Amino acid sequence: MQLNEPATLLLIFLLLNVVVFCVYWWDKQAAIERAWRVSESTLLTLAFLGGSLGAVAAQQILRHKTRKEPFRTQLMLIVAFHVILGATWLFAPDLLLDGVNALVPAAA
Repeated sequence: MQLNEPATLLLIFLLLNVVVFCVYWWDKQAAIERAWRVSESTLLTLAFLGGSLGAVAAQQILRHKTRKEPFRTQLMLIVAFHVILGATWLFAPDLLLDGVNALVPAAA
């Protein structure tokens, strides 16, 4: 299995989102028990790194951080960014590759 295969990428994406959902669940339990919490910046970073669907699912299913601002707005901005990125990957993959190549110079 190669990292450039769509099935592999999808599996990694799904596993990441399950992990993020579990981290949000852990933070919710810690909130209930008044124990050590996961920082909001860590939760948002995990969402930004690809776990935004798991984060939103946890937010809705667990009713966690649904009223907390600016967290809620920041998470929705991350989701919007991921939707735009995904749509670009599906409908204009060359545009996305050109952007990545512009950001990451080729090895000499």
